[in-house]
Amino acid sequence: MTTLARSRYHSWRAPLAGPGMVLASMIAQNFGATIAKQMFVAVGAFGVTGLRVFLAAAVLMLLRTPWRRPLSREVLPSLFLYGCMLGLMNLLIYQAFARLPIGIAIGIEVLGPLSIVLAGSRRALDLVWFAAAATGLVLLLPLRVENGLDPLGLAFAAGAATCWALYIVFGKRVATTLGADAVAWGMVVAACINMPLAVTFAGGALLDPLILLSGLGIALLTSVLPCMLEMEAMRRLPSHVFGVLLSAAPAVAAIAGFFVLGETLLPVQWLAIVAIVCASCGSAVCAAQSTLADRRS
Repeated sequence: MTTLARSRYHSWRAPLAGPGMVLASMIAQNFGATIAKQMFVAVGAFGVTGLRVFLAAAVLMLLRTPWRRPLSREVLPSLFLYGCMLGLMNLLIYQAFARLPIGIAIGIEVLGPLSIVLAGSRRALDLVWFAAAATGLVLLLPLRVENGLDPLGLAFAAGAATCWALYIVFGKRVATTLGADAVAWGMVVAACINMPLAVTFAGGALLDPLILLSGLGIALLTSVLPCMLEMEAMRRLPSHVFGVLLSAAPAVAAIAGFFVLGETLLPVQWLAIVAIVCASCGSAVCAAQSTLADRRS
């Protein structure tokens, strides 16, 4: 390849690198979740959650070696709360996965970060995104028997959404001080929450070599790899573009659930997911425009 051809190739490829990383992150997370759901038969949702979080914490601690940098006492309360929200978010969403199609569970979960954006909005257009999100949620509620959605599963997904919102709040407090180390320490706290439940409900099955290997694969796909990809993508992309791309997560989850698990959704449920994706995408764009306007004023 000539120098000119190589230059043209890299100039064409560079703008696609950031979006490609976000897409790869979502694919890894959601296809990892489908593998995790298949393991529920062997060790249950509690077992998979605990094993995944524990192994993710171990890998992140080895990669980041955060213990080499001392923690200040001031950051410990926020770090503890951040880790607790991370642990509970994982715990609740995997309980939702056990009872709902993955696409629907993720669709409800993303309402958590969306609520953070809409809560701080000052634009009339944000009411449109709120209405779209509310419409999507209403369409998912089991108001009709044929929907066949487990109310307890919906409650777990709603709990995960709440934890995700609080995870963002506490995460902002520790990110400026600890950077990427916050994820490693937070995962350790999350493991302390989830592993006792995993041992209680799954017991010695967690030590099976095949289960351990599968758990490591899930940890890499759903935690370690997405963390690394998204950190790199955020360096390359404006925040609003990053948010718009992530808004497709429920649709990616539904596609993964269909191809791997054979989870089919009713047309009204697909409509609900589209409404939530549109709300997330629109709110990300409006938030970016509002931030830009504030900087100019």
